[in-house]
Amino acid sequence: MEKSIKRMATMNRMQVTGLELFYKKGYYNTSVDDILKELSLSKGAFYYHFDSKEDFFIQIIENLVVRKVYTMLIEPIEGHEHTLDLISSCFENALETAVHNELDFGFVLNNFVNEFNGRNEHIMKHLNEVLKVWEVTLVSAVQRGKFNGHIDRHVDAEGVAIYLMSAFLGIRTLMVETAPSARKYRFMSQLRYYFKTLEPRTTSV
Repeated sequence: MEKSIKRMATMNRMQVTGLELFYKKGYYNTSVDDILKELSLSKGAFYYHFDSKEDFFIQIIENLVVRKVYTMLIEPIEGHEHTLDLISSCFENALETAVHNELDFGFVLNNFVNEFNGRNEHIMKHLNEVLKVWEVTLVSAVQRGKFNGHIDRHVDAEGVAIYLMSAFLGIRTLMVETAPSARKYRFMSQLRYYFKTLEPRTTSV
Protein backbone atom coordinates (compact mmCIF):
# COMPACT_ATOMS: atom_id res chain seq x y z
CA MET A 1 0.00 0.00 0.00
CA GLU A 2 2.77 2.43 1.00
CA LYS A 3 4.76 1.64 -2.19
CA SER A 4 1.62 2.18 -4.27
CA ILE A 5 0.98 5.58 -2.67
CA LYS A 6 4.61 6.62 -3.19
CA ARG A 7 4.47 5.52 -6.83
CA MET A 8 1.27 7.53 -7.39
CA ALA A 9 2.83 10.58 -5.73
CA THR A 10 5.96 10.24 -7.90
CA MET A 11 3.90 9.89 -11.09
CA ASN A 12 1.78 12.90 -10.17
CA ARG A 13 4.89 15.01 -9.50
CA MET A 14 6.35 13.94 -12.84
CA GLN A 15 3.15 14.74 -14.69
CA VAL A 16 2.70 18.15 -13.07
CA THR A 17 6.28 19.09 -13.95
CA GLY A 18 5.87 17.64 -17.45
CA LEU A 19 2.71 19.67 -18.05
CA GLU A 20 4.48 22.86 -16.95
CA LEU A 21 7.34 22.21 -19.37
CA PHE A 22 5.09 21.21 -22.29
CA TYR A 23 2.90 24.27 -21.66
CA LYS A 24 5.90 26.59 -21.61
CA LYS A 25 8.05 25.12 -24.38
CA GLY A 26 5.68 22.91 -26.37
CA TYR A 27 5.72 19.14 -26.68
CA TYR A 28 8.16 18.91 -29.57
CA ASN A 29 10.58 21.39 -28.00
CA THR A 30 10.67 19.47 -24.71
CA SER A 31 12.86 16.37 -24.54
CA VAL A 32 12.78 13.54 -22.03
CA ASP A 33 16.18 14.82 -20.88
CA ASP A 34 14.62 18.23 -20.13
CA ILE A 35 12.00 16.52 -17.97
CA LEU A 36 14.58 14.39 -16.18
CA LYS A 37 16.77 17.40 -15.49
CA GLU A 38 13.84 19.35 -14.04
CA LEU A 39 12.86 16.39 -11.83
CA SER A 40 16.41 15.22 -11.00
CA LEU A 41 15.47 11.70 -12.14
CA SER A 42 17.27 9.02 -14.11
CA LYS A 43 16.06 7.68 -17.47
CA GLY A 44 15.48 4.35 -15.80
CA ALA A 45 13.10 5.97 -13.30
CA PHE A 46 11.20 7.69 -16.11
CA TYR A 47 10.79 4.55 -18.21
CA TYR A 48 9.81 2.57 -15.13
CA HIS A 49 6.64 4.67 -14.95
CA PHE A 50 6.03 5.49 -18.64
CA ASP A 51 6.57 3.62 -21.90
CA SER A 52 7.57 6.68 -23.89
CA LYS A 53 7.36 10.46 -24.06
CA GLU A 54 4.06 10.11 -25.93
CA ASP A 55 2.67 7.76 -23.26
CA PHE A 56 3.78 10.29 -20.63
CA PHE A 57 1.96 13.10 -22.44
CA ILE A 58 -1.24 11.09 -22.94
CA GLN A 59 -1.35 10.31 -19.23
CA ILE A 60 -0.92 14.04 -18.55
CA ILE A 61 -3.94 14.71 -20.77
CA GLU A 62 -6.04 12.05 -19.03
CA ASN A 63 -5.01 12.96 -15.48
CA LEU A 64 -4.32 16.69 -15.50
CA VAL A 65 -5.68 18.41 -18.62
CA VAL A 66 -9.06 16.69 -18.36
CA ARG A 67 -9.30 17.66 -14.69
CA LYS A 68 -8.31 21.26 -15.44
CA VAL A 69 -10.87 21.64 -18.25
CA TYR A 70 -13.59 19.90 -16.24
CA THR A 71 -13.03 22.07 -13.15
CA MET A 72 -12.77 25.31 -15.11
CA LEU A 73 -15.25 24.98 -17.97
CA ILE A 74 -17.57 22.01 -17.47
CA GLU A 75 -18.51 21.56 -13.83
CA PRO A 76 -19.54 25.24 -13.34
CA ILE A 77 -22.26 25.01 -16.02
CA GLU A 78 -23.74 21.67 -15.01
CA GLY A 79 -26.17 23.27 -12.54
CA HIS A 80 -29.86 23.92 -13.11
CA GLU A 81 -29.88 27.65 -12.56
CA HIS A 82 -30.21 30.31 -15.28
CA THR A 83 -28.08 28.81 -18.08
CA LEU A 84 -26.72 32.00 -19.61
CA ASP A 85 -25.74 33.38 -16.19
CA LEU A 86 -23.92 30.13 -15.41
CA ILE A 87 -21.94 30.23 -18.65
CA SER A 88 -21.17 33.93 -18.25
CA SER A 89 -19.86 33.42 -14.69
CA CYS A 90 -17.91 30.36 -15.82
CA PHE A 91 -16.13 32.26 -18.61
CA GLU A 92 -15.50 35.28 -16.39
CA ASN A 93 -13.86 33.17 -13.69
CA ALA A 94 -11.83 31.15 -16.19
CA LEU A 95 -10.52 34.31 -17.88
CA GLU A 96 -9.73 35.97 -14.55
CA THR A 97 -7.18 33.24 -13.78
CA ALA A 98 -5.39 34.22 -17.01
CA VAL A 99 -5.33 37.90 -16.07
CA HIS A 100 -3.24 37.16 -12.97
CA ASN A 101 -1.04 34.45 -14.49
CA GLU A 102 2.45 35.85 -15.08
CA LEU A 103 3.50 32.75 -17.03
CA ASP A 104 0.49 32.73 -19.33
CA PHE A 105 1.03 31.04 -22.69
CA GLY A 106 -2.65 30.71 -23.57
CA PHE A 107 -5.27 28.07 -22.86
CA VAL A 108 -3.42 24.80 -22.34
CA LEU A 109 -5.90 22.66 -24.32
CA ASN A 110 -5.92 25.06 -27.26
CA ASN A 111 -2.12 25.24 -27.30
CA PHE A 112 -1.84 21.48 -27.56
CA VAL A 113 -4.58 21.18 -30.19
CA ASN A 114 -2.71 23.71 -32.35
CA GLU A 115 0.60 21.93 -31.83
CA PHE A 116 -0.58 18.40 -32.60
CA ASN A 117 -3.21 19.04 -35.27
CA GLY A 118 -1.97 17.31 -38.42
CA ARG A 119 1.16 16.05 -36.65
CA ASN A 120 0.03 13.33 -34.25
CA GLU A 121 -3.30 11.62 -34.84
CA HIS A 122 -3.03 9.48 -31.70
CA ILE A 123 -2.62 12.41 -29.33
CA MET A 124 -5.21 14.48 -31.24
CA LYS A 125 -7.75 11.73 -30.56
CA HIS A 126 -7.34 12.29 -26.81
CA LEU A 127 -7.45 16.08 -27.12
CA ASN A 128 -10.55 15.97 -29.32
CA GLU A 129 -12.29 13.80 -26.75
CA VAL A 130 -11.80 16.56 -24.17
CA LEU A 131 -13.16 19.15 -26.61
CA LYS A 132 -16.14 16.91 -27.37
CA VAL A 133 -17.08 16.60 -23.69
CA TRP A 134 -16.93 20.40 -23.37
CA GLU A 135 -19.07 20.83 -26.48
CA VAL A 136 -21.68 18.28 -25.35
CA THR A 137 -21.87 19.99 -21.94
CA LEU A 138 -22.49 23.37 -23.57
CA VAL A 139 -25.12 21.94 -25.92
CA SER A 140 -26.90 20.29 -22.98
CA ALA A 141 -26.78 23.54 -21.00
CA VAL A 142 -28.33 25.52 -23.87
CA GLN A 143 -30.99 22.85 -24.40
CA ARG A 144 -31.77 22.99 -20.69
CA GLY A 145 -32.06 26.78 -20.93
CA LYS A 146 -34.54 26.41 -23.79
CA PHE A 147 -36.56 23.88 -21.81
CA ASN A 148 -36.60 26.15 -18.73
CA GLY A 149 -37.68 29.17 -20.78
CA HIS A 150 -34.45 31.17 -20.31
CA ILE A 151 -33.39 30.78 -23.94
CA ASP A 152 -35.53 31.20 -27.04
CA ARG A 153 -36.80 27.84 -28.30
CA HIS A 154 -35.60 28.57 -31.87
CA VAL A 155 -31.94 28.93 -30.83
CA ASP A 156 -29.54 26.40 -32.39
CA ALA A 157 -27.90 24.79 -29.34
CA GLU A 158 -25.09 23.18 -31.35
CA GLY A 159 -24.35 26.47 -33.09
CA VAL A 160 -24.20 28.37 -29.79
CA ALA A 161 -21.86 25.75 -28.29
CA ILE A 162 -19.43 25.95 -31.22
CA TYR A 163 -19.53 29.75 -31.16
CA LEU A 164 -18.84 29.89 -27.41
CA MET A 165 -15.94 27.43 -27.64
CA SER A 166 -14.40 29.34 -30.55
CA ALA A 167 -14.84 32.65 -28.76
CA PHE A 168 -13.24 31.39 -25.56
CA LEU A 169 -10.28 29.80 -27.36
CA GLY A 170 -9.81 32.99 -29.35
CA ILE A 171 -9.86 35.44 -26.47
CA ARG A 172 -7.48 33.28 -24.43
CA THR A 173 -4.98 33.51 -27.28
CA LEU A 174 -5.44 37.26 -27.62
CA MET A 175 -5.02 37.82 -23.87
CA VAL A 176 -1.45 36.49 -23.84
CA GLU A 177 0.92 39.38 -23.05
CA THR A 178 -1.44 42.03 -24.47
CA ALA A 179 -3.65 43.96 -22.01
CA PRO A 180 -5.36 40.81 -20.68
CA SER A 181 -7.58 42.64 -18.20
CA ALA A 182 -8.89 45.13 -20.77
CA ARG A 183 -9.45 42.42 -23.37
CA LYS A 184 -11.27 40.25 -20.86
CA TYR A 185 -13.55 43.19 -19.95
CA ARG A 186 -14.42 43.92 -23.59
CA PHE A 187 -14.96 40.25 -24.38
CA MET A 188 -17.29 39.74 -21.43
CA SER A 189 -19.26 42.88 -22.34
CA GLN A 190 -19.84 41.56 -25.86
CA LEU A 191 -20.63 38.07 -24.57
CA ARG A 192 -23.39 39.43 -22.32
CA TYR A 193 -24.73 41.43 -25.26
CA TYR A 194 -24.78 38.26 -27.36
CA PHE A 195 -26.58 36.36 -24.61
CA LYS A 196 -29.33 38.99 -24.65
CA THR A 197 -30.06 37.97 -28.25
CA LEU A 198 -30.62 34.38 -27.12
CA GLU A 199 -33.31 35.22 -24.60
CA PRO A 200 -36.98 34.49 -25.44
CA ARG A 201 -38.52 37.01 -27.78
CA THR A 202 -41.44 38.95 -26.36
CA THR A 203 -44.36 39.37 -28.71
CA SER A 204 -46.30 42.60 -28.57
CA VAL A 205 -50.09 42.30 -28.40
